[in-house]
Amino acid sequence: MTYFATQLTPIGPFTTIVDTDDVVLASGWTAEPEDLRPLIHPRIRPTELHVRTELGNVTRAVAAYHDGAIDAIDDIAVQQHSGEFLEHAWKILRAVPAGAPITYSAFAELSGRPAAVRGAASACARNAAALFVPCHRVLRIGGNLGGFRWGLPAKRWLLDHENAAATRV
Repeated sequence: MTYFATQLTPIGPFTTIVDTDDVVLASGWTAEPEDLRPLIHPRIRPTELHVRTELGNVTRAVAAYHDGAIDAIDDIAVQQHSGEFLEHAWKILRAVPAGAPITYSAFAELSGRPAAVRGAASACARNAAALFVPCHRVLRIGGNLGGFRWGLPAKRWLLDHENAAATRV
């Protein structure tokens, strides 16, 4: 069985889809789980979603993150499928520290393919598990935001939130 829950955050409703082991399959700032389901790789995409009021540790981590504990999301398990490069790139994204965004070029280099800047951008665009795989921490050269599935105001809020929390430490 696959479950979803939606919770309110300072930047809008946030929905998370998890499997029976509470592994995140997809997430993002939407109240509609059907906005997320198509983002899940067909091999693991659920045919049915069952609503829950909360998802235990996942719901608590999302709330804690938005309340300022920016590392609360770090230990939440995520499952995404694609080709070898994208899966590796998503793992690399999880290691980008909050408050220290990188450029797409630096992300490509960290992912082991310095010339694959478009591939790095594609990894961000195809990321189904927003927040838990923090693609919002990747910027264009010069610090421009670039794109973000959930909107540039959300990306700006996340970066400002993480920067403020990181400077408090």
